[in-house]
Parts: sequence; structure tokens; C-alpha cells
Amino acid sequence: MSRTYCHLCHDMEAALRPLLDEFGVGLQVLDVDADPALEARYDELVPVLLLDGQELCHYFLDEPRVRQALECLRS
Repeated sequence: MSRTYCHLCHDMEAALRPLLDEFGVGLQVLDVDADPALEARYDELVPVLLLDGQELCHYFLDEPRVRQALECLRS
């Protein structure tokens, strides 16, 4: 979950790119402001990184947690 004007969102996406490349996975960025339900749920938490609906981190990238989740996908 992201916002176009959110510098933390841009920072998390940039920090996430190397992991996405390493694991060969894509990223779907959803703008919370484009959907009232998403905005109501994630408004103050963005950026929020989800994997299969499970929140992995918000505000800043939790690289160890994301890496662990991506390694589980490989299994």
C-alpha cells in the first residue's frame, strides 16, 4: 500500500527492489487514496507491505522478515 506523495513509500519500494530482483518476484503497488476501503484500513500505516494478504512491515522495510517470507515461497 502506497501513496504517490509519500517519501517513505518511495524509500520502501527502492529498498525492496534488490530483494524482488534476487527472488524473481514482482510488486503490485496500490494507492490507498484511490480506494476508500484501503484508505480507511491503511491510512496512517503507509507504506504497508503485504504478501498474500499478510502484513510484513509498514513505514520501513523489515528486510529479514521479507527475506524469510520470500524464502518460504521458494519452498
